[in-house]
Amino acid sequence: MYGVAILKRRLRPGKTYEDFRKAWFHETGFATANRMLTMLNIADPSEVIVIGITRADSMEDAQRILAIDQQERGASPLDEIIEPDIDRTFGLLVAEDDFSAGGSLEYRPAEIDGHQVDLIEVEAQVAAVRQLLRGYLRP
Repeated sequence: MYGVAILKRRLRPGKTYEDFRKAWFHETGFATANRMLTMLNIADPSEVIVIGITRADSMEDAQRILAIDQQERGASPLDEIIEPDIDRTFGLLVAEDDFSAGGSLEYRPAEIDGHQVDLIEVEAQVAAVRQLLRGYLRP
């Protein structure tokens, strides 16, 4: 399964993206497939949006990854760089689609890494991950 985290943070006055990047950048990797996409909001460049996509092969793996992320945030706090409010959204990747070809496209069932997604399994994974992230989720 691939977990997806979308975090929106606002830079404190006088702070830059480079300040954020230096404090945010991990010193320890996750030892699994991971991509971090970072954006600045065009309408408000003080808003930094990070989309993390991380593969976890089991719930134990997901717990290990979460522990690494918590350790990194504890070791490199962002309190002086960003405002205290963070908008967090967590999800599971259910499909990868490539619409880059020109012309018409035919419908395809949901796939990740070239393998069809079992949507029943995804429902169970969502419930399990929701339990794992209960402290991070809004009621």
